[in-house]
Amino acid sequence: MMVSTRGLPALAVLAGIAMAMVMPPAQAQEVKTIGKFRDWTAYTHDEGGNTVCYVATRPTEEEGNYTRRDEVFAIVSHRPAEGARNVVSFIAGYEFKDGSEVSVSVDGRRDFTLFTHGDAAWAYDEDDAKLVDAMKAGSQMVVKGTSSRGTLTTDSYSLMGFTNAHSAISSACP
Repeated sequence: MMVSTRGLPALAVLAGIAMAMVMPPAQAQEVKTIGKFRDWTAYTHDEGGNTVCYVATRPTEEEGNYTRRDEVFAIVSHRPAEGARNVVSFIAGYEFKDGSEVSVSVDGRRDFTLFTHGDAAWAYDEDDAKLVDAMKAGSQMVVKGTSSRGTLTTDSYSLMGFTNAHSAISSACP
């Protein structure tokens, strides 16, 4: 399995998406909303003169024995200037356990393993497009991870609207 480092520089942009989802529009000027598609929202962001496009959503359900957790998101991004498409990532709202992996299932039928770094998890390069295809065909996605304190979390995401949101970013970032 090949581990990509292409997602690591995107942490600042992912933070921008998080801020766009929780802050009033006037304060989140760097991220522009393309549209809201049921449970997913499509965005663009200018990064050094290059357009980057994302879809993002929050979990419909969060489970785990934790007392405090920051914002949680599922994100798929296109970075045309870097030749990167369908980069799947998750922001956990906590630091992952060092060296841990995250499991993702779509409609309980297909499991994917993601690598972690800090509070984010990414699909391996060879799985990005496969996971996006499963998300397009599915209705629910479940993500399981372990925090640095050993707490297991299970986040459930609706995939309603994902296909249309993904089409919107594919048009904005061909």
